[in-house]
Amino acid sequence: MSNDLTSSNKTTFTHFHEAMSSDDAELRSKAIDDLVEPDAVVRTPFPLETTGAQALKELFEMLHRVYADLRVTVKELIAEGDKVVGVNSVTGTHQGEYMGVAPTGTSVTYDEIFVFRFVNGRIAESSGVVDVFAQAKQIGLIPGGAA
Repeated sequence: MSNDLTSSNKTTFTHFHEAMSSDDAELRSKAIDDLVEPDAVVRTPFPLETTGAQALKELFEMLHRVYADLRVTVKELIAEGDKVVGVNSVTGTHQGEYMGVAPTGTSVTYDEIFVFRFVNGRIAESSGVVDVFAQAKQIGLIPGGAA
């Protein structure tokens, strides 16, 4: 794979996460339409009612309800072939019910690692590991948290 294509895929990965940090639901939805294949394979630790690009829309709507000021910061990127791996830091204030816990107003920070596979410059597959334990601890679901 050319360096230009690898660089383009890394830029798309970053642009996707910048858009998902937006408070504007329409901007997030349009970015998903522009960057993600409609039938993309989306793997997430959260149960979703939909599949493909629509699953990402559902996921980020849910995350923005829980953490209204959600921000995703890409900390590291590694690209090889048609895949980009990103290490992200996510921050937000717990302002919506999550995992059965009522809003606490607690600032939450957690890390995640995502692998995107690209086809023709668009996200065709997403797999990730999200530190749900850190979230649960910070909102008080697990003893020792900040809530």
